[in-house]
Amino acid sequence: MQHLYDIDVQVPMRDGVVLAANVWHPAEGPAPTLLVRLPYGKDVMGITHEVMPGFLALLEAGYALVVQDCRGTHRSEGEFVPHMADRTDGEDTVAWIADQPWSDGTVGMYGLSYAGMVQWEAAATGAPALKAITPALTSIDNYEAPWFSAGGALSLSLVTLWNAMMYTADAQRSLAAGEGTVSQLQQLGQAALFPESLNEVLPTAEVPVLAAYGKWWDDWMAHPSHDEYWDAMELTPELKNVTAPALNIGGWYDLYIGQTVRTYTTARQKAGSAQAREGQRLIIGPWDHMSTTGVYPDRSFGPLASAQMMGLTDLHVKFFDRWLRGDTTALDDVAPVKIFVMGIDQWRDEQEWPLPDTRWTDFHLTSTGHANTADGDGVLTTEPPTGAGHDTYLYDPRRPVPTAGGACLPMTPGFGGPVDQRTVAGREDVLCFTGPVLDEPVEVTGPVSLTLFVSSSAVDTDFTAKLVDVFPDGKAINLCDGILRARYRGGLATEELMDPGTVYEITIDMTATSNVFLPGHRVRLDVSSSNFPRYDRNTNTGGVIARESEEQMIPAVNHIHHGPNHPSRLILPIIDRKDQQ
Repeated sequence: MQHLYDIDVQVPMRDGVVLAANVWHPAEGPAPTLLVRLPYGKDVMGITHEVMPGFLALLEAGYALVVQDCRGTHRSEGEFVPHMADRTDGEDTVAWIADQPWSDGTVGMYGLSYAGMVQWEAAATGAPALKAITPALTSIDNYEAPWFSAGGALSLSLVTLWNAMMYTADAQRSLAAGEGTVSQLQQLGQAALFPESLNEVLPTAEVPVLAAYGKWWDDWMAHPSHDEYWDAMELTPELKNVTAPALNIGGWYDLYIGQTVRTYTTARQKAGSAQAREGQRLIIGPWDHMSTTGVYPDRSFGPLASAQMMGLTDLHVKFFDRWLRGDTTALDDVAPVKIFVMGIDQWRDEQEWPLPDTRWTDFHLTSTGHANTADGDGVLTTEPPTGAGHDTYLYDPRRPVPTAGGACLPMTPGFGGPVDQRTVAGREDVLCFTGPVLDEPVEVTGPVSLTLFVSSSAVDTDFTAKLVDVFPDGKAINLCDGILRARYRGGLATEELMDPGTVYEITIDMTATSNVFLPGHRVRLDVSSSNFPRYDRNTNTGGVIARESEEQMIPAVNHIHHGPNHPSRLILPIIDRKDQQ
């Protein structure tokens, strides 16, 4: 199919700012149009292909495509402040597209990460021409993901890298406009290329190259709680305005996985039309934020795991054909939920999420007080323990547990995704609670959480949790995890310090997974108080963590209590489908 291509098409916004877009459209006749809005540069084809995989197939399917630089980025006018103008700019751009002669008046949106966030922003306006969105690896709550965790810890390694990258691009724009200095640009560029050193700087709020540039960095550091600053960016209350069905795409090791499943279930209940509620779809693969191959150094999920092999592009075409072209049969052979079940390494179609046959099962923590390291005596059991006890470890923020895999941006090999946990599980400040060797397969599919009874010598500290699949040869692969900053145990909007020595009940959101623990394997839970530099270190003082120096840090002696009066337990969603395993 022949397409016409226009570069730097000027799209006016309601406040007079003009945004630049590249437009592909069929040479003959108006067409349904797909919009991608991104802050990373519409003319950088490497970025374009990463954010919009399969866009050539969508062009061949007869869609027009508009790729637009967000406000204040690359060739668009205005000032870029993350998330602040995306709602109105998205609404205005959708209306502009619908009015073009090459558009048939129907618009869909496409893209991942930030290019997924802006889809929800536009959909929340109820823009009438917007008929469908396909947000991948993204969030509707910008506090809980990506910039902080669902437990209130700063997503340090992501925040430093992303801001260094965005500030570098902003400094390039400034220099081209005769502002700023070459030295400043060089410093930011160096930071973007080698961000690891930024994570070591204390106080965090004063990381020199980022704090010196200012802008939104200062705002983020000044608002560590989910306060009114972040409330203004959260779209959950605005779902009532969404009338466009969404194809939600996630990865078990993606930094947005918790938000992906939460957005799907919430939109199914609260979207603003029956069509939007019933038209929600969910796809989750064994992927992270940068790769959809399903292949990692410590764990490969087989030849069917990749987005390409499972036909993700074809699913996009079908979804848009249904909602932009009105082909009511386009999705007849596509289940509402499609998930990759790790362990058996197979895709499976489902009708709901969480799965309706979920059996929520408590796995109790117990020991004789020596659960430290994987060689300790920590036990995970479905039988409630009869004896009381506790385990103790020293959390020293000057010697944090290093990040080893997980649902985070894979900055370096072994940082994100599935990683053998044997090295970190050998530390005395990691408690390991392990179940028996399995005789039968055990499937865990759905949201995972941990209820702990804790006490500390400090007025504030963190608690981390990690679900691990232990292989017969000792390899231990992480599946999902979470962190809770104790001051936020009552909610992310308010801080409440602890009384040292007092026992508190807390719950850690460990997001979600789908994994069959095979015969010969064991289920393990790892508990500690740091996961650095994925998250910032709690200084344990109760002060403003981002403003404290290394000299102000104090160690915390932390206790995990268990037994009849303190039923610490891992709550797993068990699925009994042995005929499919």
